[in-house]
Amino acid sequence: MTANPSCIFCRIVTGELPADFVYKDEEVVAFRDIHPRAPVHVLVIPTAHIDSLAQVRAEHQMLAGRLLQVVAEIARDLGVEERGYRTVINTGPESGSEVAHLHLHVLAGRQMRAMG
Repeated sequence: MTANPSCIFCRIVTGELPADFVYKDEEVVAFRDIHPRAPVHVLVIPTAHIDSLAQVRAEHQMLAGRLLQVVAEIARDLGVEERGYRTVINTGPESGSEVAHLHLHVLAGRQMRAMG
């Protein structure tokens, strides 16, 4: 695992900072967002530091698929698969992302507004 010591998510992965984990394996961890935007708000991140989706390359293909697989597994485990959930990846300075570490938001438990 490659970690960035100044990254809050890397510090969560290494156990330096606490989190309410809902999933962990060698490549991916997921934990509840500390500022939830929905009744269910989980962040799914790679254990290796990747700044954002913009830095994903061919060598990350398996990891990118694994992240999506974990999102689906979490939705099943948390009982939101049937009613639906939203998956969001913010990328770049205008996206609203607050942490420069690739992460997927899983939002559920309320009616979401249409996105366009």
